[in-house]
Amino acid sequence: MKKIIAVHVAGLLIAGAPSFASPALTIYNENFAVVRDTVDLNLKPGVNTINYTEATMHLEPDSVVLRDPTGRTELQILEQNFRADPISQGLLLNYYEGKTIEFEVQDVDNGKTTQKIVRGKIVRSGYVPHQEAYQQYGAQYEQSQVAYSSEGGGQPIIEVNGKLMFRLPGEPLFPSLPDDSILKPTLSWQLDTKQGGAVAAELSYVTGGMSWHADYNVVAPEKGDTVDLVGWVTMDNQSGKTFRGAKIKLMAGDVNKIQLNVMRPRYALALTESLSAGVQPVSEKAFDEYHLYTLERPATLLDRETKQVEFVRATDVKSRVLYVYDGAQIDQNRYNGWNFENIRNDREYGTQSNPKVWVMREFSNAESNHLGMPLPKGRIRFYRRDADGQMEFTGENTIDHTARDEVIRLAMGNAFDIVGERKRTNFKVDSRGHWMEESFEIKLRNHKKESVDVCAVEHLYRSDNWEIEGKSDDFVKTDSQTMEFRVTVPPDGEKTVTYSVHYSW
Repeated sequence: MKKIIAVHVAGLLIAGAPSFASPALTIYNENFAVVRDTVDLNLKPGVNTINYTEATMHLEPDSVVLRDPTGRTELQILEQNFRADPISQGLLLNYYEGKTIEFEVQDVDNGKTTQKIVRGKIVRSGYVPHQEAYQQYGAQYEQSQVAYSSEGGGQPIIEVNGKLMFRLPGEPLFPSLPDDSILKPTLSWQLDTKQGGAVAAELSYVTGGMSWHADYNVVAPEKGDTVDLVGWVTMDNQSGKTFRGAKIKLMAGDVNKIQLNVMRPRYALALTESLSAGVQPVSEKAFDEYHLYTLERPATLLDRETKQVEFVRATDVKSRVLYVYDGAQIDQNRYNGWNFENIRNDREYGTQSNPKVWVMREFSNAESNHLGMPLPKGRIRFYRRDADGQMEFTGENTIDHTARDEVIRLAMGNAFDIVGERKRTNFKVDSRGHWMEESFEIKLRNHKKESVDVCAVEHLYRSDNWEIEGKSDDFVKTDSQTMEFRVTVPPDGEKTVTYSVHYSW
């Protein structure tokens, strides 16, 4: 049972130990969350002071909303204070700076251990406050805080029997807790209301320290490209608070949120008939311009815990393997920022050959392909079963947020048995006439025992104005400066593609 601590201020008393309904969380994949709680308050007319001790460590105070969802009781927050410095040994030492306290010391004599008490004055506690403000306020602030605490930071200075020690002489025994100490992160409200009585107030706020992401595993059989797909969501709670029996939603999409330079300790799916019967663990629905994924069962998310839930499972997903050869090897470090004119003046630009052929896998996120659900961004791993039935890892990549009916195409690595070679065979330039001609030969060698389809990509990088004047094979123009030759290379064979391009400017 979570509690609100009632205190007597300005002659008004807030009594009782109000209860809470189960908390609700909406976790965003951009390292923050929205927390919602129902707080049962027993209010008196006028000003009430309430301490709320169930906040996260990384609550954003200016995001707090406290209201009566029924609208019957008007709640006005006259003042709000948030403290996120729960009591610790370092903080207690800081409270008792300049005072003498007792320390329990273990004394070992002839193998016998005894405890004795020594008194020491805390000259400097070594406690470094306000660490979360370091990035917000800069290096000078950090250096000042460290210097304020102790030379070098974090090192106590204790005076015992007139001598200084740069360490604690033993276990500190503190007389009592200071009156203004707290045991948990605390929100304090000065709350004004005209009506008294019981109010089931709704509290919501934004907090850092929480995140989630998706991961996918794709398994292909020994032969063929019909695959099985399993998707997981992983939730990470570093907020400083445990949420028990929480209703959890996960928001997917690129939500705009201003990221301050503050250090923070770091879906209903339209499932198809191919999935297993029974209640699905996660449901998905469109929400505004995003997609909201809801865990169907309440879950407990402990502080410092990572929890995983399977949210999609699909079988017999049709896919295909693509081989792509992008033969022009461009040194990006050398040519970064070059324009058309710079490129035209460099005769050797684009003449270096890249021998590697990319292996890519493609599948459609369509209902007809046993999928057809919005897939949140995440990492996707590919496996293929060997002849003995064991799965072997064959590559991984990441996908962005993918709407239903879109095609997913991912690079998995480089082909071992398919090699490309590209060379320039002719070059002419007439600077006065403002034209240039260039010819290339592309060779694709296949060392497999079966034929393969390869897409040879060529970039027309010398000018916006170009025309293909000769070619060995048909091509597809994919954009204003890119074309593709889609050819078949025979088993243990070679395919040669040639073309000439005329540029003008």
